[in-house]
Amino acid sequence: MARELTREEKRAIHKLVKSLCANYDKDYGCLPLDGECYMLGKCWTGAYCRYFREAVLPTDPALEAALLDQGPAPETRPCPVCGRTFLPDGRTRYCSEACAAAALRKQKRDFMRKKRG
Repeated sequence: MARELTREEKRAIHKLVKSLCANYDKDYGCLPLDGECYMLGKCWTGAYCRYFREAVLPTDPALEAALLDQGPAPETRPCPVCGRTFLPDGRTRYCSEACAAAALRKQKRDFMRKKRG
């Protein structure tokens, strides 16, 4: 059952198409279609551009889960270090290992400052 896209989902699709889609050109639109990009006018879930679905959409796992599972947007959590949203997996607090390492460095730095002071 198709549902209407939310404003945030439309915004995320536009951002992904304009920044990551290799078929999109700001002057010509969609290069294979020789016209306006189909994904920029998308209002409902359902059929997607194959290139967008296979190559661009996996870069945003939260959006991918919301669009391809045909359900409501999943519960996402903002990363406390970089602010990016991500799908939490169990007790995961950070979006990546790099953010987890940065948080650990900050925690150790704050502990040592408190200990010295």
